[in-house]
Amino acid sequence: MTSSPAAVLAVDVGNSKTDLALVGRDGLLLAAVRGPSASHQAVGMGPAMAQLIELAAAAARRAGLDPSSRPLSEIGVFCVAGADFPEDLRMLRRALAAARLAPAVVVKNDTAAVLRAGSPVGWGVAVVCGAGINCCGLAPNGRSVRFAALGEISGDWGGGESVGMAALGAAVRGRDGRGPRTSLERLVPAFFGLRTPNAVTRAIYLGGVSAARVRELAPVVFEASRAGDAVAAGIVDRLADEIVAMAGAAIRRLRLRQAPVNVALGGGMFRDRDPRLLERIESGVHALAPEAVVRSIDAPPVLGSALLGLDLLGSAPEAAARIREMLTEAAIVRA
Repeated sequence: MTSSPAAVLAVDVGNSKTDLALVGRDGLLLAAVRGPSASHQAVGMGPAMAQLIELAAAAARRAGLDPSSRPLSEIGVFCVAGADFPEDLRMLRRALAAARLAPAVVVKNDTAAVLRAGSPVGWGVAVVCGAGINCCGLAPNGRSVRFAALGEISGDWGGGESVGMAALGAAVRGRDGRGPRTSLERLVPAFFGLRTPNAVTRAIYLGGVSAARVRELAPVVFEASRAGDAVAAGIVDRLADEIVAMAGAAIRRLRLRQAPVNVALGGGMFRDRDPRLLERIESGVHALAPEAVVRSIDAPPVLGSALLGLDLLGSAPEAAARIREMLTEAAIVRA
């Protein structure tokens, strides 16, 4: 093993997983690994740092580096779900500096990784829709915008949790007569191996089913919508409209309505490429910004962290092209 560090330690911390990659200055992918979430909000700061150190060691071993020889890279770029306020950023920077994974530490919200991965020119708007929803934007002049993304207390609706809860509510209301009939009355309880929507409600209330599992219902909603269920389609439409509202607000605030702005869509809610969802988003964005380019990113967001690191190191454009080619979903292995 060698003790020579990599150039970039790139990290994307989500609510359900963490991706980490070691990258050379020339854009060569040395290793990429995936592990459980290292979100400080989900598991606590101490366990989060321990998880990141373990993942970094696993990547170092795969790259032929000595995992005990720190720092492992010239710069570390950490794009973290839950890095929402200056207080979060300061706390994370202190903890990451103490971990000594890299002498220079950059901490950003996870939306920044999606934006950089999804925009070839480095600026634009990104909407992340996974368990929750968030958005950021960057104009060519450096002006930026982001949302608090703290759920209901910051005016948010969207992501797997919102969609899943809407599905459960629609199923219960359809069955008890407060709402229109829907196939979700059958599909939602069946997903949990139960017979009725009220049985799901009772199981969550009594602790037999974790309330967090409602986010797993999102694919059920998309399936029901594609099968022609009007209630499920309404939930999909509401999600699309919320995404357009976030992206549109960012575009307006950055004064990019007349620009060919890239709008990158990332996160689990876009994984199935649901046609109704994507077509409504594209239509809504184009109504505001006709020259916008809307795309769901195929690359893992950790690519954006790697590109941000190479940008900061002043690497040649060829390095960015190389890591884009190499750091794919297939290149990431379970640690």
